[in-house]
Amino acid sequence: MAAPVRVLVVDDSASVRQTLAGILAEDPDIAVIGTASDPFVAAKRIQSEVPDVITLDVEMPRMDGITFLRKLMSQRPVPVVMCSSLTEAGSETLVQALEAGAVDVIQKPRMGVTQFLIESRLRICDAVKAAARARLHCLPRRSTLTVQKKLTADVMLAPPRASQAMARTTETVVCIGASTGGTESLRAALEVLPADCPPILIVQHMPEMFTAAFARRLNGLCAVEVKEAANGDTALRGRVLIAPGDRHMMLQRSGARYYVEIKDGPLVSRHRPSVDVLFRSAARYAGANAVGIIMTGMGDDGARGLLEMKQAGAHTVAQDEATSVVFGMPKEAIALGAADRVLPLDRLPAEILRAGG
Repeated sequence: MAAPVRVLVVDDSASVRQTLAGILAEDPDIAVIGTASDPFVAAKRIQSEVPDVITLDVEMPRMDGITFLRKLMSQRPVPVVMCSSLTEAGSETLVQALEAGAVDVIQKPRMGVTQFLIESRLRICDAVKAAARARLHCLPRRSTLTVQKKLTADVMLAPPRASQAMARTTETVVCIGASTGGTESLRAALEVLPADCPPILIVQHMPEMFTAAFARRLNGLCAVEVKEAANGDTALRGRVLIAPGDRHMMLQRSGARYYVEIKDGPLVSRHRPSVDVLFRSAARYAGANAVGIIMTGMGDDGARGLLEMKQAGAHTVAQDEATSVVFGMPKEAIALGAADRVLPLDRLPAEILRAGG
């Protein structure tokens, strides 16, 4: 039996520390070794026992979480999950947290934090366990918790039929799914693509309001246009559309024009946006004119959808284990036989251009 993940909770709010520590302690695969009210207290605790994972707030007295994160990664790297309130301005700060080495981000609201944390306990525990498995050098057991029913893409879109997809044409659309570790991996892949690359649609698991800041950051780094997708946006060469947080994104077609539909809906594979939803829509409406790529992330969201894309004639790729921060989603897709190719991160851009035309 694997040893539980040892976690240190760092937050200036006593009620948040108590609630978060309690939620984590309920999971038999997690052990809370302590809490800290600010980075200075946390640093002293780390001197006596180095945790497997740290949950870290951003806004704290004496030293902010981003500064502490940078110091930690330069001196004694430990997987960190940021847990902070998000505003439009705050989301920019959390982009900096990912650049500084945070593995994941958990959103908490300004009001009603305790109740929100309780309702999000599954997501929180999953994030911590994923962080414990993270390979920091790759950054460019059963639970007793009550698990919600795991829905499939059927709740958003019927399975594809062979007659629905277009015949093979010269126009190709690339669909990418990623989760833990995906923000920096996506940056590494996208910033080397030329301005006339095939249209790209991305589902990256991240909180609401965070996707707009993430898209702006990539837009400033890449030759391609990167934007948070809006309902009705056309999939164009040289354009990357990122699904907005807490909304599903589906590929649609009108004649030869591909565009995206942004919709509310239930969690699919425990996520919204869900990679399975995007991939199924690509299988249904693009068929052999699509390329599906599944990247680093915990869980299995996207694995079944990638298989549906392959069965519809699409070219499918999974990121390899050596370059995945968390080899969960690609591993599940490979196990299903959904991937035509398994490639390291640095070969994904060339594959996009080769397969996408």
